Amino acid sequence: MTAPAPWIPGEAGEAARRHAPATLRNRMAIADVLREVLPRSGVVLEVASGSGEHAAYFAQEFPALDWQPSDPDPDARRSIGAWCEGIANVLPPLDFDAAAGTWPIARADAVLCVNMVHISPWDATLGLLAGAAKLLPPDAPLILYGPFLQAGVPTAPSNLAFDESLRARDSRWGLRSVEAVTAAATSFSLDQCLAMPANNLLLVFRRN
Repeated sequence: MTAPAPWIPGEAGEAARRHAPATLRNRMAIADVLREVLPRSGVVLEVASGSGEHAAYFAQEFPALDWQPSDPDPDARRSIGAWCEGIANVLPPLDFDAAAGTWPIARADAVLCVNMVHISPWDATLGLLAGAAKLLPPDAPLILYGPFLQAGVPTAPSNLAFDESLRARDSRWGLRSVEAVTAAATSFSLDQCLAMPANNLLLVFRRN
């Protein structure tokens, strides 16, 4: 069997199934936290689902939840469909950009966003926070995962190098600070900031 093609946002490929290597390394650790913070039932909106590997894995780990993937990249949506084919609780992927003022979904019980905040303009993070605030009921979680900067905590050399490479690729990209994201999340309270493998953090915000 041919291995899925490595997936890089915005770069087309022949295979429908894209592969983001980090998903295999982080999905179990993320799922362990999701078991504690996701609701028992309802709809989880995953913003910027990328290859769809997380959606496929998490949907099977949480069969009582309906998983709603999304991505603005048509190649990503095609990959999401390929990975999630036959998984009953995964909804068709939505086409929207987090920065958009209007999202094609009226309500969600949780919002998850993995590895988007640093690989997108700051406007995408602001849009994510504003959009999630419109969808989520009080106390519902907004969950962000990825590399972040944190005041008073030394940044790993690998994350500093990653930040430099991101900014070289697109000056609007780069690691964000936990403090900046929290300050922008005016409709939320930061409930948890958890250290994760490979120098990543998982932030759990709760809707005010």
